[in-house]
Amino acid sequence: MIWLDPDDISFPDPELYDPEDGLMAIGGDLKPERLWFAYQLGLFPWYNEGEEILWWCPDPRFVMFPNEIKISKSMKKILRDNIFEFTENQCFEEVMRNCKTAERKGQNGTWINEELIDSFVKLHQFGKAKSFEVWQNGELVGGFYGIQVGNVFCGESMFSKVSNASKAGFIHFTTKYQNEWELIDCQIHSEHLESLGAKMIPKIDYLKLLKQQKS
Repeated sequence: MIWLDPDDISFPDPELYDPEDGLMAIGGDLKPERLWFAYQLGLFPWYNEGEEILWWCPDPRFVMFPNEIKISKSMKKILRDNIFEFTENQCFEEVMRNCKTAERKGQNGTWINEELIDSFVKLHQFGKAKSFEVWQNGELVGGFYGIQVGNVFCGESMFSKVSNASKAGFIHFTTKYQNEWELIDCQIHSEHLESLGAKMIPKIDYLKLLKQQKS
């Protein structure tokens, strides 16, 4: 197991180090500089509150190619009827905090803590992290956030307070940026995103595509 030095921003090379479970390293910190470096390498933090920070690069990788998105007839109608309104980068921290408190099937807690929120807010201020909001009658009812590395959007988390809000937001922005985003990194499998067209690809394919990006 590789332990990180909190005073040295470095990670094992995910192309050379290939643990079976995808756990690349433990420890370090959540400073903006380390987070940005990690995402450029293809790593992301995911752990339970109170644990050491765990850094992952799973194989295979769960991703979405925007031009392969699947939109059901019911979702097309919801989007056509303008049930929701959509904005970008209007309330980044609020989106993160809603993701933090969202109930998730099979999970008792969340990896989104105050240190992570603080660092992501800084990355947002630097133009590296983005939020996408879904509104209904003036109320924030859904959204998601993540980090953009070149033309790869690394999705972190999403939330929904009303039925279909997060799904509508994901479809809206995926189609809007279909010609800009080459890939959306969904990290870990979910039935929700699989129904929209996300799929598994080999880690090495993801890392090769990530290397091509200009950050």
